[in-house]
Amino acid sequence: MQRYNILWADDEIELLKPHILFLTQKGYDITPVTSGPDAIDEIESNNFDIIFLDENMPGMTGLETLSQIKSINADVPVVMITKSEEEHIMEEAIASKIADYLIKPINPNQILLSIKKLLDNKRLVSERTNMSYQQDFRNISMAFSDYLNHEEWADIYKKLIYWELEMSSAGNVEMSEVLDLQKSDANLYFAKFVRENYADWLNDPDCERPILSHELMRKKVFPELNDESPVYFIVVDNLRYDQWKIIQGQIMDYFNIESEESYYSILPTTTGYARNGIFSGMMPSEMARNHPDLWVGEDEDGGKNNYEDKFLERQLKKQRLDIKWSYHKIKNTAQGKSLNENLTNLAHNDLNVIVYNFVDMLSHARTEMEVIRELAPDESAYRSLTKSWFSHSPLFDILKKIASTKGKVILTTDHGTMRVKKPFKIVGDRNTNTNLRFKLGKNLGFEKSKAFVVRNPESIFLPKLNVSSTYVFAVEDYFFAYPNNYNYYVKYYNDTFQHGGLSLEEMIIPIISLTSKIR
Repeated sequence: MQRYNILWADDEIELLKPHILFLTQKGYDITPVTSGPDAIDEIESNNFDIIFLDENMPGMTGLETLSQIKSINADVPVVMITKSEEEHIMEEAIASKIADYLIKPINPNQILLSIKKLLDNKRLVSERTNMSYQQDFRNISMAFSDYLNHEEWADIYKKLIYWELEMSSAGNVEMSEVLDLQKSDANLYFAKFVRENYADWLNDPDCERPILSHELMRKKVFPELNDESPVYFIVVDNLRYDQWKIIQGQIMDYFNIESEESYYSILPTTTGYARNGIFSGMMPSEMARNHPDLWVGEDEDGGKNNYEDKFLERQLKKQRLDIKWSYHKIKNTAQGKSLNENLTNLAHNDLNVIVYNFVDMLSHARTEMEVIRELAPDESAYRSLTKSWFSHSPLFDILKKIASTKGKVILTTDHGTMRVKKPFKIVGDRNTNTNLRFKLGKNLGFEKSKAFVVRNPESIFLPKLNVSSTYVFAVEDYFFAYPNNYNYYVKYYNDTFQHGGLSLEEMIIPIISLTSKIR
C-alpha cells in the first residue's frame, strides 16, 4: 500500500494527537505544525499529498495561509477545518479552490473519509467500476441472444457508453479492453438486427420501428412550436452519444434536460442522405424524385448538402406550417461568433435551425493531420478534444445566450462515426463512390458475409443510378479499401473515424430537449 504524507496545521495540535495516532495506524505519515508560517516552511522544503488547515489560527489565518500554499503548489489538495459556519468564510475558502471543508468538532472517521475521497478516490472508483461492470457484463452479453427491439438496442448502446465513460474516468485499462470486445460483439448482433428489420421499418406501416431521420422534425420538432417561446433546433454534425454525454455537464449549468431520447439515422449514415432526410422529411429516393433541383446524387459533382434550407422550406410548406423561421449553417468560428452577436434578432421567430459543423471537421482532420491523431489517439482522447472545443466554442456561447432568453433547445445530430480498424477489400469501376463505409456501384466485387448488401435500392428508398446499382454497407468496424495501393490506404485510414455504414455508433442518435434554468 502506498504511504501518503500529510501536513496538519492547527494551533491546538496537541488536542488532535488521538486523531494523528489513528491516521498513523492506518498507514499515513503525519507532519504536525501549530501555525501558518510553520506550514509554509514545511511546504517549501517537503512534498505533501494532502494538507489539513485550521481556519482560525492566531497570527496568519487559515485563509491567508491557504493563499500562500496555492502560490507555492496550486495542485496540492487542502482541507479547511473550522469552528465557524459563517457563509462568507465558506465562500472564500471554496473560491480559493479548497478540496474539502470540515466543521469542528471532527472525529477520526471524518478525517479518514476526506483522505480516501481525495487520495484513494481513483483506486476505489476503479475497483468499484471493475466489480460493477463484471456484474453487468453477463447481463449485457446474454441480452444479445434475445430478440431485442430498437428501444432495447438503444438502451444496450447507452449502457455500453456508460461503462466506457466510467472506465475512462477511472483509468481502468484492463477492463476497457474487455468492454471493447463486448462492444464489438454488440455491433455484430446489431448489424444482424438492422439487416433483418430495416426494410420493414420503411415499408410496413404496422411495424414497430424507431423514429428515423426523415420523421424527426415532424415528430420531435414541429410539435414543440407554440407562441410562448422560440424553438432552437440545433444539429451538431457527427455528435455521437458519448460526445453528448461528455459535454452534458457544461450544458446543464444553464439548461434543464426535459428529455433525452434516441432516434435512428437512415442508411447511408452520411450528411447527404441522413441530414437531407431530416430537413426534407423524405427518404433519399423521394428527394431525388420530388426535388430533382435540390438532390445531388453520387454520380454528380458538388456538395451533397447545399440545399438544406430549401428542403426545410418545402417541408414546412408541405406540413402547412405558416411560421417565422430561420436557418443558419456555421462552418467556422467567425460565423459562430457572428450568429452569437446577432442571436437576439432571432427571438421573434417560431423556429430557428442551426447546423453546426465542427465535429465532422475534427474527424476529417484526425484522418488527414498527424498532429490531431497524436492529440486524439483513442476514443477517450477524442472525446476530451471534443469537450475542449465545446468549452471554448461560439456554440457554447450561443447556448448560454439562448438560456438567458428562455428559449427552448432541441439538440441532436445527423449521424455518428465509427472508429474503423478492419480493412475490407472491394472492387468497383471508376464510377463507384469514394466513401469508406458504403459503396454504390454496379458489378461490385466483395466478400458478401462481411457487409449489408442491398441489390434492390428501391426497397429501402435509395436512388438507383442504373439497372444493376447495388449499395454495400460496411458493418462493425470494417472499412472498404481497393486492391490497388491496398497497403497504403489501409495504413492511412486504419484507426480513423468514418461514417456511412451500419453500427451502433453511426445509427443510434441522441436527441435532447432542453429548457432554460432561468425563470
